[in-house]
Amino acid sequence: MKFIQTALALTALSFAAALPLSAQQARPSPHDVASAVIGPRGSPRIIIFYGRPYSKDAKTGEIRKIWGGLVPYGKADRLGANEATTLLTSKPMVIGSTTIPAGAYTLYLVPSETGPSKLAFSKNIGKWGTPVDETQDVARVDLIRNTVDTRVDQLTIAVTNVPAGGGQIAITWENTQFTVPFTLAN
Repeated sequence: MKFIQTALALTALSFAAALPLSAQQARPSPHDVASAVIGPRGSPRIIIFYGRPYSKDAKTGEIRKIWGGLVPYGKADRLGANEATTLLTSKPMVIGSTTIPAGAYTLYLVPSETGPSKLAFSKNIGKWGTPVDETQDVARVDLIRNTVDTRVDQLTIAVTNVPAGGGQIAITWENTQFTVPFTLAN
């Protein structure tokens, strides 16, 4: 277990070192980190590294349609911009009846216009965000879709600790928010 925690910490530091501040300022889609301790103090932390694209096209200034436009329905697509979005967990994550082992994963979406959209966990890490290699999936889980009142111009991912137990990942962009609750296994 200590080995996994050390490996995840080193991976996190590698990502941080690979994204110097000067490079971030030049990117049209800056990078960010979403993280939360899941459980009481001293519990494991879930960390997500991701690029934050804007709704506005960097070249034309035009506001783009995100869901069903820039991000097509029914097709596996990157979650974020630039390098692939990466999730780190030192404990297995349990989402519904699916258990995702401790480790590092690339996250991507399979959005759906009418049915449930999916969040995919891929073992194909350290790559650019495209193309998505669906053969490397560890799991795909259903997302809960909600409409938000205020338009969100920049992709935002949040990880939160849920006081009743477990945590939640929220993905918000345009007028849509996708969420997925999870718990951590022992």
